[in-house]
Amino acid sequence: MRKAKGFTLVELLVVIAIIALLMSILMPALARVRMQAKAVVCAQQLKQWGLVFRMYTGENDGYFMCGCSGGPWGDGGMGYWWIECLRSYYKDDDLRCCPTATKAYDDGGKVPFGAWVADSELRDLGSYGPNGWICHPPQSWDVLHDRPTSWNWRRSDVKGTANIPLFLDALWVDAWPLNVDEPAPYEWWLADIVGINEMRRFCVNRHNNGVNVVFLDSSVRHVGLKELWRLKWHRAYDTNDNLPDWPEWMANMPDSE
Repeated sequence: MRKAKGFTLVELLVVIAIIALLMSILMPALARVRMQAKAVVCAQQLKQWGLVFRMYTGENDGYFMCGCSGGPWGDGGMGYWWIECLRSYYKDDDLRCCPTATKAYDDGGKVPFGAWVADSELRDLGSYGPNGWICHPPQSWDVLHDRPTSWNWRRSDVKGTANIPLFLDALWVDAWPLNVDEPAPYEWWLADIVGINEMRRFCVNRHNNGVNVVFLDSSVRHVGLKELWRLKWHRAYDTNDNLPDWPEWMANMPDSE
């Protein structure tokens, strides 16, 4: 009888090399599929947020929250102007986090896939944020947080709702974007200054050169980062204004989808 012949060392190394090559090809593809799946879940969650805001305005004569309410310590700057107002409208705190960004910055989370913490004691975690210009402050107030209240939308039934951002992927708990805002100089930026270039809080490369956004009409869509400057953030926002000079990390991104 003939003796069975096994693999030679060379043959074994060739097989291992082929497997390694296949893995190097498949792993990036699998990573992209996972990110795409998370983006789909993110869009579904934002759809739920659209319903949450709709429930709130439905119970408040069509108006959004005033934007001046705080948390236990009156800290509206930590986002409690919307977190506290909406807390009773959803049960799962994880709904505040995009599935790609669930780890807090102070726990090792990195931009664009990190999450904010509204308060170090309460540990309200999230990676979405509202367009602050939706707020409905008292009519007698000319400014709120040093911003003109005449620019605020106040209600959910205004004209052009399909282009007015409501809630979206964000680096911080909220933002009040302006025409003159400049994008961050680098992709991992997190050096926030209140009242300056707040569009940067939403200009985060979390979903293939863009973010997911739910609009005032409750529609949800992927918006390219450069397109953020063409959305109608507040009543006086000029969607046809000159675009900023794009930094290197954004230069090759598409102008539109």
